[in-house]
Amino acid sequence: MNIFTHFRDRIIAAIEAAVEDGTLPAGLPLARITVEPPREEAHGDLACNAALVLAGPSRRKPREIAEDLARRLAADAEIDRVEVAGPGFLNLRLAPAFWRARLPQILRTGTAYGSSDIGGGARVNVEYVSANPTGPMHVGHVRGAVVGDALANLLEKAGYAVTREYYINDAGAQIDVLARSVYLRYAEALGRDIGTIPEGLYPGDYLVPVGRKLAEIHGDRWLDAPESEWLEPIRSFATEAMMALIRDDLAALGVTHEVFFSERSLHESGRIDETIRWLEEQGYVYEGTLAPPKGKPPPEDWEPRPQLLFRASAFGDDMDRPLKKSDGSYTYFAADIAYHYDKFQRGFRHMVLVLGADHGGYAKRMEAAVKAISGGTALYDVRFCQLVRLFRGGEPVKMSKRAGTFITLRQVVDEVGPGAVRFMMLTRKNDAPLDFDFEKVKEQSRDNPVFYVQYANARVHSALRKAMQVFPELDTEPASLAEADLARLEDPEEIALIRRMAAWPRLVEAAAEAHEPHRVAYFLYDLASAFHSLYNLGNDDPARRFVIEADAALTRARLALIRAVALVLASGLGVLGVEPVEEMH
Repeated sequence: MNIFTHFRDRIIAAIEAAVEDGTLPAGLPLARITVEPPREEAHGDLACNAALVLAGPSRRKPREIAEDLARRLAADAEIDRVEVAGPGFLNLRLAPAFWRARLPQILRTGTAYGSSDIGGGARVNVEYVSANPTGPMHVGHVRGAVVGDALANLLEKAGYAVTREYYINDAGAQIDVLARSVYLRYAEALGRDIGTIPEGLYPGDYLVPVGRKLAEIHGDRWLDAPESEWLEPIRSFATEAMMALIRDDLAALGVTHEVFFSERSLHESGRIDETIRWLEEQGYVYEGTLAPPKGKPPPEDWEPRPQLLFRASAFGDDMDRPLKKSDGSYTYFAADIAYHYDKFQRGFRHMVLVLGADHGGYAKRMEAAVKAISGGTALYDVRFCQLVRLFRGGEPVKMSKRAGTFITLRQVVDEVGPGAVRFMMLTRKNDAPLDFDFEKVKEQSRDNPVFYVQYANARVHSALRKAMQVFPELDTEPASLAEADLARLEDPEEIALIRRMAAWPRLVEAAAEAHEPHRVAYFLYDLASAFHSLYNLGNDDPARRFVIEADAALTRARLALIRAVALVLASGLGVLGVEPVEEMH
């Protein structure tokens, strides 16, 4: 249950009752009425702007409307108190019994608690990672992989039908460079002295086994052959080898995609030609010469010559965009339009793309393209991920991709574990820089959010194990604990913990609509903090511990409370793709 939606419905019902008895006129606009958390907890549990929204259309003073609604809502057993604040805000304090009733709901729903149907099964395409298949995944790819995967999980939790997609950039010049680099390693595997890797080729040792495999399969077939004979087969072989490596690296991080879409297939199938012809039929393409941008350097695809242009400026871009290079081949942008047109034809009206911050200039042109190909009907969102800065004990980790000494995704995962990597990558909003310190991530302290959240879950299970030792007949399964006498939960801190858990369904919906999975990590840290605070009270006062040896009923009620905490933590960790742990080592 989203409690904010639930009480908005109650307030709308009170407004409708006021309309029926003539207190308010009919036909009032209700869409802008919101129920949200108040800015300060001291003001109550919920705040509503209904009176301010209705004042103008009803020609009534907002405080008069608010006071009337407050009287009507005061009769609701789930509401403890209603106050009118300021110009006419309604502040609602909910009854403790309402909060206690949330626990059986959580316990019976399990980790599915928080799931929503606001997505209505709408299809969403989330494209993420899409790294060039020229080498293993490096740490620069990690953040986008985690953000994209967690966002896909979040959208599924909110009721969307999600397809996770990887766009294989296998048609550019970098693939020819890969093939030539692999050819050198192939020659090396056959005994040739290749010397220093020439400038412009990929120097990494990760290509050594690829060259060896090629030699095992084909022997010296291409050793002295001209490039025209071996470039194409080695290009295909190398691309497949790199994609196998990338899939394996992503799997280590817990990331999988349903669709791997080849850029090359767009060229070979003629779909780029088809897309450009369709754009021409719509009048979105023309022959022209672009003027250089004023006051700033021209973009990479600008050329002072007549060329085929897409009317991107008609759809919100800063300038029109070239579709063909001077040699007559299509630009990357033309292929990207065809790719998104293919997505649209596959039925996706909601598309999300996760990119690195170095692609900042890409968003406007693609937003323009998607508007054109969808007639403005598609929702398109580009999420940019800022850089991850690596540290070890506070000292920057130095690396050089040019020299082939970069830190790989696999190295990071192998050292600290996939769960820790995933959680840490979501402790900042995607467009904010993030520092990742290997030592801090392994530190067992409150300053390490991964540990702090997992420690809360482990403490819950420790308390459950202790309770079973004290009360051997006690059933600590969630369904059984849902039947506990929850009226025994009278401590304000216990009610506050339930209030925090009850906010989870609303957070799922809000984070999904905003495409911001980092909100889940924030929520989990706050929930863990509230739990630890309650746990620590028992260190000073034995009567406030979760297991009370002289009172089985109170113990059972408190176990219901903390078991619910563990389920909500697991629900949130599931969205992040992190496995909850029951014991800390």
